[in-house]
Amino acid sequence: MLLQVQSLTSHFPPSALPPTTTTAHFSKPSLSVSKPSPSSQFPVGPPKCSVSVVLEPGTSTDNHKPFPAEVSRTIVELASRGTLSALTQESEHGGWPLGIGVRFAVDSQGTPVLCLKFDTSVPTFLPNNGTRSSLHVQLDQCRLRTPQCTLLGNLQKVEDQMASKKLRSLWKKNFGEEVDEGLLYVVSVERILHMEDFGEDGVWVTSADYKLANPDPLRGFAEKIVDEINANNMEDVYRFCNIYADLGFQVLDAKMVWVDRLGFDMRVTSTQNDVFDFRIPFPGEVTDEKGAKSAFNCMSQLAWEVEKNFQVPEFKRVKQLKKITSRC
Repeated sequence: MLLQVQSLTSHFPPSALPPTTTTAHFSKPSLSVSKPSPSSQFPVGPPKCSVSVVLEPGTSTDNHKPFPAEVSRTIVELASRGTLSALTQESEHGGWPLGIGVRFAVDSQGTPVLCLKFDTSVPTFLPNNGTRSSLHVQLDQCRLRTPQCTLLGNLQKVEDQMASKKLRSLWKKNFGEEVDEGLLYVVSVERILHMEDFGEDGVWVTSADYKLANPDPLRGFAEKIVDEINANNMEDVYRFCNIYADLGFQVLDAKMVWVDRLGFDMRVTSTQNDVFDFRIPFPGEVTDEKGAKSAFNCMSQLAWEVEKNFQVPEFKRVKQLKKITSRC
């Protein structure tokens, strides 16, 4: 199959998708996943995109990807473990900063909540309120990409009783265990360094943007959808590349990397073993699992009709690719 490489220049306009009825409509079998369980399959029947909503101004970047602040919030929501680094008593006198693995929960504004027990027998973190610290968190996306963020802020003990009660409840909800309120700390986030993958350039995110951002609504089932499509619908994956992107090389391998409310990321390998990432946007924003599956079905149907010359494409094909070099 000859796939031609280009980048996603813009999201498909509403006219890119065919109406539910046309003068000559040919129905391709709908995209389905997880064959053993009918309840987890993509919807059958004619593709419908009515569950998608029009993007509001300012809700996405020009290339129709979530803002770094939103991605950082999503990473922190999905990853309950990270590396906390801070000064120790020894580092005040020329010693080393210390990094330890921690579990954490997050409140409604993305503030990390930690349970820490200080041991005076080892060089541990300074137990003073306002200890400058960082929390590094990363998220594996289908073993292909690892977006990550480092939250810089002050490590503070939770003193307020009402706040402590809420955070104890939050901790129990996340980890199913009670915690001594005297062990609760938060990282008061001041700024965030966001990176799309290992070896990528970082982008700084302000505390205000981070707190105002919403984690992606598809985060809870994004990995499941991607795994099922890569396992059961490879014909559609290659067709997405061929129809929605303008590639200039023959594709040896193609995989879906991740899906979010605005679209999904693809990774392709050429016969020369060059690796490229590109993004295919949804026709409109989706807000839940049903909407994502419906959008995939609609786009799969359209791609099949274009491939079979039953439909004339009326959308811009992706033209921008990012070449992936060896990961540092």
